[in-house]
Amino acid sequence: MNVAYWIAAGLLAAFYLYGGAVKAVRGRDALRPMMAWVDSVPMPAVRTIGVVELLGAAGLVLPPLTGVAPGLAPAAAVGFVVLQIGATGVHLRLGDRQVALNLTLLVTAAVTVWLAVARP
Repeated sequence: MNVAYWIAAGLLAAFYLYGGAVKAVRGRDALRPMMAWVDSVPMPAVRTIGVVELLGAAGLVLPPLTGVAPGLAPAAAVGFVVLQIGATGVHLRLGDRQVALNLTLLVTAAVTVWLAVARP
């Protein structure tokens, strides 16, 4: 289980580190080609989502790695489940039916929750 957790958490952390950093530093014009939804959300909210993704990625990796507050890892994974439920809703509300990535991230985060709780 430990190896499975690190694979799932590592993939999620890598994805959210990149995505969070992009949202936190790039402007609306640079984000638009990758994320059409940024036009329907105020930029402070986009920046906040980016920072939350960065913190969540750290929460998946640092607590189990250091042994300090290991309960934060499943909490971070639950946060990503909630984030992807909201993201899928935003895509569907805007008429974007391409939600396969969101659903994949949601399932991966849910598996990570299970693996984090089941870790010895």
